[in-house]
Amino acid sequence: MRFPIHITTDMIGHQIRQAAQGNKRFPFVLMLEPLYTCNLACIGCASERHTGKLEDRLPLESCLQAVDDCGAPAVSICGGEPTVYPELRELVAEIIARRRHIYLCTNALLLDEKVLGVIEPHRRLTINIHLDGMRETHDSVCARDGVFDKAIEMVDEAKGRGYHVLTNTTIFKETDIDEIEQLCELLFGLGVDGMLISPGYQYESVERDIFLTREDMQMKFRRVLELSRKYRFTSTPMFLEFAAGQRDYSCSPWSTVTFTPKGWKGPCYLIGKSHTWSWEEFWNGTDWDYWESRQDDLCQNCAMHSGFEGSVVMDLRRSPRDMARLAAWNLLG
Repeated sequence: MRFPIHITTDMIGHQIRQAAQGNKRFPFVLMLEPLYTCNLACIGCASERHTGKLEDRLPLESCLQAVDDCGAPAVSICGGEPTVYPELRELVAEIIARRRHIYLCTNALLLDEKVLGVIEPHRRLTINIHLDGMRETHDSVCARDGVFDKAIEMVDEAKGRGYHVLTNTTIFKETDIDEIEQLCELLFGLGVDGMLISPGYQYESVERDIFLTREDMQMKFRRVLELSRKYRFTSTPMFLEFAAGQRDYSCSPWSTVTFTPKGWKGPCYLIGKSHTWSWEEFWNGTDWDYWESRQDDLCQNCAMHSGFEGSVVMDLRRSPRDMARLAAWNLLG
């Protein structure tokens, strides 16, 4: 299977329970940012992630309250760089105790010191290593030499120690898809369990013009769609077709909710129009109809998986053909 059976059954069970309760909207994933602090200053990342102070991190209790409040079955621990978070081991243990699935998103620079051999492999823990290209490209995006080599070393080491390992690749305006194919060859040769490939989106606080217009995105993702027939991508075929301009969806910003050192970020992972410490205020006070419509100027060039993979899932009930296709994609992938 493309995803482990326990992840698949838990996600389906979550959807069934929500539907039985009559909920039209509900979180699939919590993007948990326990800190803004990072040990890199990547060119495509929001500026607060370059300047965050460790003393401003979320307390462990606040992180766990967010997990409990939103009820999402999957938690993506990101940031910042989560391996810098001093309470990471305790955070992972407590989330696993709540029977949630964890995606630990990391640049891998501290992975051997803070995770491998410190936090034991677990079926509910996935290490998600960020790689935006081969050596020259990735080191340029990260604005530091040696990051690519360290990440590749950590992919190999983590797989050798029995961890479930994915990689995450962002496509920018200047990304060469031939190079992404080279990266696929390398990573799958190392035994990675899957690759997430998503178009870059311009955070409000990033000024450099490296991001895709819709036309750029569709052109590049037609090639990515071809690669998905050869390599084990975790992006659904429907999402990749959407990014390639072959189908359309409304956004589902509520499917991936974000908790940060400033509180709940609304309306979505990428756009911070508001922050509040109250889950009820965030959930009930956000104009979901407006943000679903994609009419805001900030939404015009966005096709991030965090907003549209949920739309793919919610749309399946309208298309038995797509439902069967997605089941085969997962089972046979």
